[in-house]
Amino acid sequence: MNLFIKYLDKTLAGALVTVMVCILLSVSWQVISRYLLKDPSSVTEELARFLLIWVGMLGAVYAYRTNSHLGLNLLLDKMPDKFKKLTLILIQLLVIVFSGLVLVFGGYELVDLTLELKQISAALSINMGVVYAVLPISGVLLIVYSLVNLRDLCGGKIIATDTQESM
Repeated sequence: MNLFIKYLDKTLAGALVTVMVCILLSVSWQVISRYLLKDPSSVTEELARFLLIWVGMLGAVYAYRTNSHLGLNLLLDKMPDKFKKLTLILIQLLVIVFSGLVLVFGGYELVDLTLELKQISAALSINMGVVYAVLPISGVLLIVYSLVNLRDLCGGKIIATDTQESM
């Protein structure tokens, strides 16, 4: 299981780097074509917008995994270890429920609807279901990482907070 999680971590990090490089190239080409060539590209703005959606959602998963997301740990840091552990378990369960209902189920419904309606993007002419597919993907990844966190918590490991060393 640990080998799978390490592979998943590296794959997610690699995907984020790749998407960021694609955004950089897309926006750079937009600037070059608009100001130097005086003939703006019609697809780069839409491509950058769609890639930004993907990097935002997958980046949130990566931040959750590395525990570098925004969090208010004022109360958590003042709790005794027993209550801290119970609170962290409750948080993981809430993340699983939210991810399952909103991201996986709701995201799947959105992707299914846009595929059924054949909603096509204006400049790239791709199905919007492809763009929205990041919702269920990120939901599944959040559930996997929450289960890993639950396993670690039940095994006696306290998940790092702002004042502790990160995972």
